[in-house]
Amino acid sequence: MSDGRFLDRREAGRLLAPKVAALAPVQPIVYALPRGGVPVAAEIAAALNAPLDLVLVRKIGAPLQPELAVGAIVDGDEPVRFINDEIARQTGADADYLDAASRRELAEIERRRARYLAGRARPDPRGRTAIVVDDGIATGATAVAALRALKQRGAARLIVAAPVAPPDTMARLRAEADEVVCLLQPRAFWDISEFYADFHQLDDAEVVRALEAADARTGNAA
Repeated sequence: MSDGRFLDRREAGRLLAPKVAALAPVQPIVYALPRGGVPVAAEIAAALNAPLDLVLVRKIGAPLQPELAVGAIVDGDEPVRFINDEIARQTGADADYLDAASRRELAEIERRRARYLAGRARPDPRGRTAIVVDDGIATGATAVAALRALKQRGAARLIVAAPVAPPDTMARLRAEADEVVCLLQPRAFWDISEFYADFHQLDDAEVVRALEAADARTGNAA
């Protein structure tokens, strides 16, 4: 890391790993938010000798501003949806818009499930420590939705870990998680990519390779 930037997502994960390990998580499962969180989470899972899994969560973008998260949705028998009411009001995201956007994102989640997780044994978070990891957190919508979904699934302890996030987002996440780990909390925060030298768009193949490598390391034992 130099000039306030990470070389890439894997370096960020290696730097985060000892901070997470210091929390002494019991029976940890590391959950990546795909796609960008996967390389970061893979490094943390390897350091903890923990299983690596995904939370299939999708951002719900604001009307005419798809990069601005008005909320997020997580898959499941009963999907968990988080909406930032203030942003929804400011951007005109009414109930009809949110319902339609949620359906679109759930369809993409199903595509990703088939691509990433088909035939893969997955660990059960009940009674265990769930560590939610992303490559950076802006508004916190996807992380909040992921944390609530894992709590609903019975996780005993929730940790969220990210290389970079603004202070107000970290404060919001402290209300959702038992512990929060973040290496950089800049007040001047515009985009996650500015904190990485290499912030290329991950493709599906990179996600699958990371999961396969983690399975080979753990024997896919949950």
